[in-house]
Amino acid sequence: MKYVLMFIETEQFARELEAMGELEQRQAYEAVGRWFAEHADKITHHTHLAPVHTATTLRLDGAEPVVTDGPFMEGKEVVSGIAEVEVADLDEALKLARSWPACPIVEIRPVA
Repeated sequence: MKYVLMFIETEQFARELEAMGELEQRQAYEAVGRWFAEHADKITHHTHLAPVHTATTLRLDGAEPVVTDGPFMEGKEVVSGIAEVEVADLDEALKLARSWPACPIVEIRPVA
């Protein structure tokens, strides 16, 4: 089955990452790189998203489309990246997500 893992960054996590020294930040990024390398046989696609302030939202639920700068809603949690994985089942996707070394929240959603 294919699932998308959405890596969700919290404001607190972003502050903690920003407060880290250069060496500590490099180690954190290296841990993420190792995670992707260790699970490369299951990952079919992945990407890191640009910061949330770069988002543009198009709302199509009114009489006319409305374009706004920024994310689709105010929130303290934002998706910072995704990985599409091919695994046997949800249990295997959960096992994979539990080992994620960065953002404190991972949403797992099956690909339709």
